[in-house]
Amino acid sequence: MFGLFNRHTSILNSGLLQGAVDQHSHILYGLDDGVKTQEDSLAILGWLEEQGVSEVWFTPHIMEDVPNTTEEIQARFKQLTAIYAGELKLNLAAEYMIDTVFEDRLERRDLLEHGPETILVETSAIAPPMNLWTVLERILKAGYRPLIAHPERYRYMDQSDYKELHNIGCFLQLNLPSIVGFYGEAVRQRAQFLLDKGWYQMVGSDCHRFRAIEAQYTAKELKKETIAKLSALMGGPEEI
Repeated sequence: MFGLFNRHTSILNSGLLQGAVDQHSHILYGLDDGVKTQEDSLAILGWLEEQGVSEVWFTPHIMEDVPNTTEEIQARFKQLTAIYAGELKLNLAAEYMIDTVFEDRLERRDLLEHGPETILVETSAIAPPMNLWTVLERILKAGYRPLIAHPERYRYMDQSDYKELHNIGCFLQLNLPSIVGFYGEAVRQRAQFLLDKGWYQMVGSDCHRFRAIEAQYTAKELKKETIAKLSALMGGPEEI
């Protein structure tokens, strides 16, 4: 009887992970503030496969403070995939901070794409780069689509900013933990707004630690009325 009034469930119990594509993660070990060891990478991948996930994108940070090179990331990916024995499809891209390092890479086209001609980019959560809109325009003019990582976490953005990102042709990627409140209520509300507007194209875990993703995916915080909206995104980007 009490179950009739329970309007929340966990991500694991929602069915959303069956056949899902995790579009954003820091599971590729030893490259940034994410997973540190090969053993932990394999453990997380095994757990995600058990939950029904079908595909994972590794998106290690590249920024001024984390100066990974394309070659270093590709070498680490080759090391992990050589010993990985599971069934997940593994893909490689990078998450680029919009900073001077990124602008140089864009000019040289030294970029790990997140799918054809798509680049995963982020900014500080607190304040935008002074040239944010100029850089986005440069990305578009270079023939790439900007995929904005977790826009709901950017405190400086408001509804007009999100509308402009959508209008100029950016893809938006939701962090799944955002919609269940793991970054706070304000972030959850912005995520719900973007989801209701239909402005997200992709969903990712942004997984950095095994313990964190377990907690996020098992907590009974997911509103049941959002499941249908999320399910349309969990398999990959919509064509627009």
